[in-house]
Amino acid sequence: MRSSTSAGSGHPTSSMSAADLLADLVARHLHYDWDNPETATNDHLIFSKGHASPLLYSIYRAVGVVSDDELMTGYRRFGQRLEGHPTPILPWVDVATGSLGQGLPDAVGVAIAGKYLEKLPYRVWVLCGDSEMAEGSIWEALDKASFYELSNLIAIVDVNRLGQRGETDLGWDVEAYARRTEAFGARTIVIDGHDVTEIDEALAAATETSDGRPTVILAKTIKGRGFSEVENKPDWHGKPFPEDMAERAIAELGGERDLTIRGPLPEAGTPAQPSTTPSGDMPSAEYEVGDEVATRKAYGDALAVLGTRDPLVVALDGEVSNSTYASEFAHAFPDRYFEMYIAEQQMVAAATGISVRGFTTYASTFAAFLTRAYDFIRMGAISGVDLRLVGSHSGVEIGADGPSQMALEDLAMMRAVHGSTVLYPSDGTSTAALVGEMARTSGISYLRTTRGAFPVLYPSGEEFPVGGSKVLRSSEDDGVTLVGAGVTLHACLAAADALADNGIKARVIDAYSIKPIDTATLQEAAVATSGRIVVAEDHHPEGGLGSAVADALLEAGQTPLEIVRLAVSGMPGSGTGEELLAWAGIDADHIADAARRLAAG
Repeated sequence: MRSSTSAGSGHPTSSMSAADLLADLVARHLHYDWDNPETATNDHLIFSKGHASPLLYSIYRAVGVVSDDELMTGYRRFGQRLEGHPTPILPWVDVATGSLGQGLPDAVGVAIAGKYLEKLPYRVWVLCGDSEMAEGSIWEALDKASFYELSNLIAIVDVNRLGQRGETDLGWDVEAYARRTEAFGARTIVIDGHDVTEIDEALAAATETSDGRPTVILAKTIKGRGFSEVENKPDWHGKPFPEDMAERAIAELGGERDLTIRGPLPEAGTPAQPSTTPSGDMPSAEYEVGDEVATRKAYGDALAVLGTRDPLVVALDGEVSNSTYASEFAHAFPDRYFEMYIAEQQMVAAATGISVRGFTTYASTFAAFLTRAYDFIRMGAISGVDLRLVGSHSGVEIGADGPSQMALEDLAMMRAVHGSTVLYPSDGTSTAALVGEMARTSGISYLRTTRGAFPVLYPSGEEFPVGGSKVLRSSEDDGVTLVGAGVTLHACLAAADALADNGIKARVIDAYSIKPIDTATLQEAAVATSGRIVVAEDHHPEGGLGSAVADALLEAGQTPLEIVRLAVSGMPGSGTGEELLAWAGIDADHIADAARRLAAG
């Protein structure tokens, strides 16, 4: 109450309802060395209910890692670390929360790492709000927690009945919540969330499970508990108390206290070291120039090879591993592969939680389906995690499956993520190299792969640094620049051949790194071809490769500049890949026609 009143914003009533729960947890059941948050066997405390940050920061004050002065002057202030919703700028916070429905899914990843990868005895405790139980991601999390028998995961649900604008859909019907959580395979305990004896017994029972089930503690609570003027009243969500009310509330609760209370320390333990010995035959990630290889297949090959070199490499997939070829890694390293089935939000969340524990995590599915998980991706950036995402079956090139399967927005989506890296290889060699580059790249990185097989353009061993590009055709007499990536690079090469028959020399650039993009090479090409550039992409015109090229050259102040952007502007249907590339105007013929018009002036 004091911190939110001093800041003039915050969620004191949402914090008060869970205060009894967290007081007992931190004092008696959370095994944590507060002076050494990096200790491998520390338990994990995740506030899925991130808006209850006044409670979390009060815990930090109570255990002695945050001072009273910081609590009163640093909460929700510019440039301070006690942000409105918790982020890992604080060493005791694993993941950023505040977008509801994400803390529990992230915790599943942490618990998977603890049980299967590190083989450590820590537990993952999660405070959930009852409003976020309406989020589908919560149920994806419980489903996968049960599937993977995560008895080291305990969710505490603060059932205080009131959401932001009024009563939640189930109110205080804890039995309805219990039926649902039990149906998803969880062991469920229903308690009075303000009865300290019941709380303590439930938390103790949660640590004694041996049946492989996660535990959900459903705590019936009162919002604003402890201050009679606001208890169970709907109009106080997200509102700090004025100073006079805060004084009355503190007096009603017995006055200010200056306590330091710490619970048990963690057990000793050392993380296990996963094996790099494959369980079966390994694929090769080296290809001959001219061989036809799908970049999605090259991804699977390269990931499996990477797994032999680095025991920290882990892979997840969304039940399409035989299409993304993550199956290559799953076959070689089944102990480091986790199937998330058709649960893309949980896949990204689990990858986030596993990454938090220091693993080099790759997650793959059809590129179109990553749109479902976009909120988790952007929150991963806020968490500062290193997360490697791979989207296959991109663009109209996939053909007959139709528009529901065609990712035509993914490049724009991923480019917009803070600090992201966006890569789009055109052949097997570049794909294999970029999979390795992703392992060394911080932040959110995204690799876009193609369904069809196309000729290998580069010899094995060619380097593809992030932020670079490749110039495949050039001369001193180039009249136009053609820029492509993925499938359109092959169309640009064919277009260059056709233009040569007309006496027009074309420079061809493989813009495999879309973010960051190789501005210097683009600018050099623009100067050489008097600003005449054709960009072709199997993506909608907004936010993709064309936007990246135009943004880079405009920011560089390049003049003159005449850019023609060829992209998928209409709504596609089913057809062959060749038919759809022609329909969209991004095949070799359309690229050559656009270049002829530019060259003609």
